[in-house]
Amino acid sequence: MRRRKKPEKQKKGAPVWMVTYSDLVTLILVFFILLFSMSQIDMIKFKALSEAFSKHAIFDSNSSIIPLDEPPDSTENNDNQERDKESHSLDSLITEVQSYLELNGLEDVIVANKTERGVVLVLQEQVLFETGEAELIDDSFPFLDKLGEMLAAMPNLIKVEGHTDSRPISNYRYPSNWELSTARSSSVIRYLSENHDINNRRFTAIGFGDTRPIAANDNPENWEKNRRVEIIIADPEYTEEVTEEASS
Repeated sequence: MRRRKKPEKQKKGAPVWMVTYSDLVTLILVFFILLFSMSQIDMIKFKALSEAFSKHAIFDSNSSIIPLDEPPDSTENNDNQERDKESHSLDSLITEVQSYLELNGLEDVIVANKTERGVVLVLQEQVLFETGEAELIDDSFPFLDKLGEMLAAMPNLIKVEGHTDSRPISNYRYPSNWELSTARSSSVIRYLSENHDINNRRFTAIGFGDTRPIAANDNPENWEKNRRVEIIIADPEYTEEVTEEASS
């Protein structure tokens, strides 16, 4: 008779695969605990998250339930918008001024340029003064009157700058180019304010002497270029608040 094989005794305990699986899960748990211990909980964010879950339904709105670390920096965008707005204002102003000069036949007498300061009108000495003098010549009155009509219709602040060449001057009226350049800018302002409806508070008179040349002071032609008066029509966006106060 054959002997019956004794049934193999089943090993007690969990299967081998479960032990391996448990070890893997344990390692993963330890790994995440380690990561958690190395991080810092932002209590403000955690509280906001907790309140959002308890009081509001998720996806009810598009706004974030967790406050940002820093609000979006809109300063740069605002600066770009201001620069674009300022550039547009200056473009409109220079177009208006150039159209007025052409319409009144002043483009050969007055040169208009756009700078960061606003619209700059350049008037050479020979159309305003005798050399070394600050009294306006009679031939300057017609185009100054037309210029005054244009400025009176604008709210902008107006800066008038006198410039000379580098050759020294010294007489009983003007001891130096400083006095001459300042007297010339003042003469232009006085004529415009006395003969046109322009508030005096809109004007600023400045004398630069020979400190702001536009050409080298080395020959008669360049000396003539440097002897000039510049009228700056300030950008309206920059002067709006001051202008409203000055016009009151």
